[in-house]
Amino acid sequence: FSEPQPHLRRLLDLSRMGWEPVRELPDGSLELAATCTIAQLSRFGKTWRAPAAPLVEQCCRAFLASFKIWNMATVGGNLCNALPAGPMISLTAALDGTCLLRAQDGSLRRVKVADLVTGAGRKDLAEGELLRSVTLPARSLASRTAFRQASLYGLGRSGALVIGVLDPVDGSLAVTVSAATVRPFRFWFPLPPDRDTLHDTIDATIGTDDWFDDIHGLPAWQRHMALRFAEEIRRELTTRTEPNAGETA
Repeated sequence: FSEPQPHLRRLLDLSRMGWEPVRELPDGSLELAATCTIAQLSRFGKTWRAPAAPLVEQCCRAFLASFKIWNMATVGGNLCNALPAGPMISLTAALDGTCLLRAQDGSLRRVKVADLVTGAGRKDLAEGELLRSVTLPARSLASRTAFRQASLYGLGRSGALVIGVLDPVDGSLAVTVSAATVRPFRFWFPLPPDRDTLHDTIDATIGTDDWFDDIHGLPAWQRHMALRFAEEIRRELTTRTEPNAGETA
């Protein structure tokens, strides 16, 4: 209920479905139930030993919310609200997550997180369809990550949030831009690009209307921060060997 939704006529309480909040699967992947709260995810992330574990807490901390909200807000709710600054969108899109959607007739459909959110407040959900879970692949969880976030205010909403994921197996690099844009943009490179290639790829893909324009930052500033962070992340993941502790601007 962070945004008015006057078109809704009926609410279903999914919190009593009994879905396990976080489940480690036999293949090494991680399943997050749509009803997993931010508090539950944060607690799990603090004890999790995967190389990508720091990213969980970094994205939880990007939530502009009190501890009371943490105990009520859910991963699924954040994704389905489809707000540009949704940190669970940033987290799951960056780790190449896949959503499991269930229709009213029981049929299932899978869609990448980066494709679920189609715009500010818009998502690829059919009428009556619900988000059951998000699965993060084992390969992403074994990757090194880098995190950057910017806000106009010390405790303000994210104006730009960029995440890098470096695959230790094949050396591929994924850079995900969110908060600065109306939807998440995930850029995958088979090998880390040079500065100009990264800059040109982002600029060629994210159009003028894709940069978000609101009181939390003008499009020109958000573009500048996204490009700056993307380059910082590229350098960090290609020149350092230790896990990233994260950085907030």
